[in-house]
Amino acid sequence: MGMTHIVDRRLNGKNKSAVNRERFLRRYRHHIKKAVSEAVQRRSITDVERGEKVSIPSKDIQEPIFRHGAGGRRDAVHPGNQEWVAGDTIAKPEGGAGQGQGQGQASPDGEGMDEFVFQITQEEFLEFLFDDLELPNLARKKLKDTEAFSFVRAGFTSQGVPAKLDVVRSLRGAHARRLGLSGARKRKIRELEAQLQALQTAPDDLDPAFSHEDQIKALIDEIAELKANVRRIPFIDEIDLRYRQHQKQPKPATSAVMFCLMDVSGSMTQMHKDIAKRFFILLYMFLKKNYKKIDVVFIRHHTSAKEVTEEEFFYSRETGGTIVSSALKLMRKIIEARYSPAEWNIYAAQASDGDNWNDDSPTCGKLLAEGILPQVQYYSYIEITPLDHQTLWYEYEKLMAEHPQSFAMQQIADPADIYPVFRKLFERKAA
Repeated sequence: MGMTHIVDRRLNGKNKSAVNRERFLRRYRHHIKKAVSEAVQRRSITDVERGEKVSIPSKDIQEPIFRHGAGGRRDAVHPGNQEWVAGDTIAKPEGGAGQGQGQGQASPDGEGMDEFVFQITQEEFLEFLFDDLELPNLARKKLKDTEAFSFVRAGFTSQGVPAKLDVVRSLRGAHARRLGLSGARKRKIRELEAQLQALQTAPDDLDPAFSHEDQIKALIDEIAELKANVRRIPFIDEIDLRYRQHQKQPKPATSAVMFCLMDVSGSMTQMHKDIAKRFFILLYMFLKKNYKKIDVVFIRHHTSAKEVTEEEFFYSRETGGTIVSSALKLMRKIIEARYSPAEWNIYAAQASDGDNWNDDSPTCGKLLAEGILPQVQYYSYIEITPLDHQTLWYEYEKLMAEHPQSFAMQQIADPADIYPVFRKLFERKAA
């Protein structure tokens, strides 16, 4: 008898349990989301793509259990007792004599934290970070090139790999083959057995040319040979095996493009630029995490606009005056050249400090109202300023009143506002 070798090829080896971990993350989802939100406020957005340590309040990890209450009568056996005898009464211990390891220091806000701390991975961190977020108004457009495929059932084949073996279909074929090959033989056996029984009970020979015993022996030998032939028919043969066949079909992909517009003029201080960059890095991570096939177009502008690479968008520095309409004109030109609204879901996010050149703000409002908003699914504007709003904000307020479904605007005063504002702009709306 050969030995059985079991090879563990699970991704979560070394005594880990993916099922238990998933259940644990689901159970403490509220605490983990809170910890993730606090982590985003605490560290730089560029440092977001890593895991995080999460602490769970002790009151929330306790399981309900039964304990003996104080007092009452109970029997106990104390091995090695040299002091007490049956009938002695033992004094109740004084209160507060527990052997716990508490340090005797209360939390100032009355909310202590348990020592139970665990690590969530980068993948889990991003999962909780972008939970319940989506691109608004995403619609299926014309099918574009896609790398996503699905496999659909396409009947059965006699060739395949063991993993795709259809046991039921194979056994059904084997049963049909055995019936086909053995049916005639079994009928012949039944006929010969009937003859044998008649011969054994008959007083005279059925065939005078042979003796009674010879005829019985001939019948027994023929029946035995036919039964041996039936037994030699294999229970299952290679020709019976049937394998499930699948065909590769492309999955329709939702084609979407996100335009990122950022002001890099002189009025944008380094703090403003850092906040804008952090907002767009968060947006970029959100797009990468949730949408495998999505184009991102980066446009920087001061008095003139330029389409740039991701690296240049986030990290190069520029200065100068501000003409916001230059970025909107370039965006419209790129849409006309590469992204037909009939085939693409078009999104845009714009970050500015609200400062704009002379009378350019009304031009921006007209460009958006007539040339851009009718073509896009969603346009979001964030103004990075702790001060009073300028003309661009008031111009955009008119647009929001006219296009509440496709235009949204928010203000960011300091880095702590980035994540809440981001969630507000892209939270999943009720159907």
